[in-house]
Amino acid sequence: MNNSGAFVKLRPLSLLRQLSNCSDSTCLQALSNSVSWSIYLEQGRITYATHSVEPFDRLERHLRRLSHQIPQLTSEVRVKLRLMFEPDLHTQLIEDDSNSTSHPPEYQAISWLVSQQHLHSTQAAVLIKELVQEVIESFLLIKKGTYELTEPLDRMPRICRLDVEKILEHCQVRLKKWQDFVPQISSPYQRPYLLINSKIEQKDLPKLQPDLTNWMKGFSLCHLAVILNQDEIQLAHTLYPYILKGAIILHEADPPYDKLSNIFQEQCLRRSLSVVEVRATPTLLPKLIKELVNTKKELSTTLNSYLDISEENIITVQRLPQISPSPKENFQEPTISNNINPPSQIVTAATVTVQKTHKIVSVDDSPTILKEISRFLEDENFSVVTINDPVKAVLSIIRHKPDLILLDLNMLGIDGYELCRIIRNNSIFQKTPIIFITGNKGVLDKVKAKLVGASGYLTKPFTRAELLKIIFMHLT
Repeated sequence: MNNSGAFVKLRPLSLLRQLSNCSDSTCLQALSNSVSWSIYLEQGRITYATHSVEPFDRLERHLRRLSHQIPQLTSEVRVKLRLMFEPDLHTQLIEDDSNSTSHPPEYQAISWLVSQQHLHSTQAAVLIKELVQEVIESFLLIKKGTYELTEPLDRMPRICRLDVEKILEHCQVRLKKWQDFVPQISSPYQRPYLLINSKIEQKDLPKLQPDLTNWMKGFSLCHLAVILNQDEIQLAHTLYPYILKGAIILHEADPPYDKLSNIFQEQCLRRSLSVVEVRATPTLLPKLIKELVNTKKELSTTLNSYLDISEENIITVQRLPQISPSPKENFQEPTISNNINPPSQIVTAATVTVQKTHKIVSVDDSPTILKEISRFLEDENFSVVTINDPVKAVLSIIRHKPDLILLDLNMLGIDGYELCRIIRNNSIFQKTPIIFITGNKGVLDKVKAKLVGASGYLTKPFTRAELLKIIFMHLT
């Protein structure tokens, strides 16, 4: 079964509702603005959905939410998961070209969590439901694109099957709530900045938590919500009055999140969701359904979601086949605390002084690299200290006592491995995240990095988003 069609305007809602009436197993693949969506359906129910924009960052955010209720999802387990299953850019491009219908790597990661008993099958079903809802929410915003319907080459180990109508209902409710903030907020990936010197009337504005004000420099609404263990819409509702008053400004989403469609006004969204233009065989797709769903309530996004997934649609995964990880499995990461202490006081934008809450030391004998790292982080919630003499780096690091160290591997005088070993021998820095920055991509290099105590690995060249992502992983 292979059917494809091109769209002047893509109407995703009706297409999904049509597929929910099909008895075939299929994978709906859509492409818009260089972002690809893959939605897997079996007998009219969704088994998984993903898109190409940072799928492991999406998985990490949802795992962090679940970790508040599931102690087994430690930061060490989550970092190990990414090292085992997250493909690098080169590997990802090869996989995309050779076998676009193989199991998504993050789905393999979830199956591994279940097989290793870090997650129960019911908990994995809730995780998949929340991931699917986020992906479908972005899918419903597409206005132009192409699609293809293919039969998956390999049958994925099913963890759950989700009702399409309930997923669509949930996403439409959330999109309607997001539309209440348009045009001030147009994407959950926009980055809020608090203007300390803004003159505002405190009595008319809600109070802000100190944790929120400390992190509100560079992280997106989506990532801030995870740090604070809040829902993104709840956070947007808190910040919205400050945005209206000009006390908070929103920067646009960083690449690659800027490729996702922005939230449109409600009337535009209704028009874009009402009709679908499809070119496919009539035996595959039934008659188009053009009515919009009348939503009456929002489905829960917490662990109460267990109640929304019936037992018959949760597949026991005790006999899942073992998934052979890459050699990165042996790369053990130091345990990183992700506890967010509850705020002891409430402050307002007019009285708070946002301080640089995290100090980062960057060691590299290249002034160009140091300048680039400083530029990437200059507007964020970090104090950056650059060191271009690796021989003197240890004394400088002891003096500054950083929260995280970025360390180049190939330097004159002393290499990064030896420097990392020396730093780790100091009891002060035994648990300080040390991230290697290097052009080396080999597995042996990563194993050697583990042996000397490195916490992570960032390959040159890297983008600002990639640098922030790995810092976010290890500091929050």
